[in-house]
Amino acid sequence: MVKNNICATQPFVEKERLAELRSLDILDTPPEEAFDRYTRLATEIFRVPMAMVSLVDEDRQWFKSSVGLEVGETPLEASFCVHALKQDMLEVPEPVNLIQTDL
Repeated sequence: MVKNNICATQPFVEKERLAELRSLDILDTPPEEAFDRYTRLATEIFRVPMAMVSLVDEDRQWFKSSVGLEVGETPLEASFCVHALKQDMLEVPEPVNLIQTDL
């Protein structure tokens, strides 16, 4: 179900993406040290206060691992990843400007 007309990608691609995500059986699973190691490493390498491994389903962005973030998920409306998926790119340039103009 798509809430508030917010969809991570185009509808035909979204259905396939969500099916693949579900096939991984990873959503809502407990933290795992393997993911946490990479998240910690990302904060060290890039010298940033926050890093996360997130997965986007129909109505939320869920965090498998995070450093510097106290919540376990956010609604799509607050999801930085949705902006990247809409752009069909792995990197979103100037994220502050993008989020301010898209919301």
